[in-house]
Amino acid sequence: MYINNVHIILYLIVGIIGLFVGEFINWCNHRLPEYKKIFSKDFIDEYKEGKIKPNYILMIINAIIYLLLLYTFGISQTGIIQNIRLIKYLVLTPMLLSAFIIDYKFQIIPNRLNLTIFEFGLGFTFIEGAVNINALIDMLLGMIAGGGIFLIITLIGGLIAGKEAMGFGDVKFMGALGLYFGLPSTIMLTIISFLISAILSIILIVTKIKKVNEYIPFGPFIVIGCFIMMLVPFSSILYVLLKIFTLGMFK
Repeated sequence: MYINNVHIILYLIVGIIGLFVGEFINWCNHRLPEYKKIFSKDFIDEYKEGKIKPNYILMIINAIIYLLLLYTFGISQTGIIQNIRLIKYLVLTPMLLSAFIIDYKFQIIPNRLNLTIFEFGLGFTFIEGAVNINALIDMLLGMIAGGGIFLIITLIGGLIAGKEAMGFGDVKFMGALGLYFGLPSTIMLTIISFLISAILSIILIVTKIKKVNEYIPFGPFIVIGCFIMMLVPFSSILYVLLKIFTLGMFK
């Protein structure tokens, strides 16, 4: 049985891998904020002692996203390069979920996490660039645009408000993500992130989950925007945004 030209057995395998990766994210989320090593012999000991308990919700969420990515991109039989977008998004997904949770809880995106996202992104960029120089240029421009736009916002916001409008972790985060999405999609990601931020911030304040003067981390909004960019066609996102910003007049 095939779903979107992918055998159902492969979906089962990817789903199971997603569950295990989801629990690894849970482990990372306990270690990264405390600047502890990820790959450590403490892994088994802390689970045995009950210091860390399995996060089944996170496991299921990661598995579902893995399955959605597999369904969206399918599997090409012609080579690794043809599957590069699927591979890099499967690698990026657990790091995005980790950034979401850590930034929401601690209002930081650890440098080690940002650096890992950047390192993988740079690797994928040069793999794509080896066969398509335009892809290499696009991804590098995405990195510059992502980091540059957020750096400008941070600096201008700091001058106007007298304090950081956005953390430098977000600047590094967006710069690293630009390597995965390229220039046009990174610009689109920026717009989507601010739009989601505006909508959800209003909801959080109205429902009194957050106070008006309380800091709301921006990382989770970027992560939500990333998953939208990964799973929804660029043309569909562009159409919706044009509808929103033209108040429905765009046809």
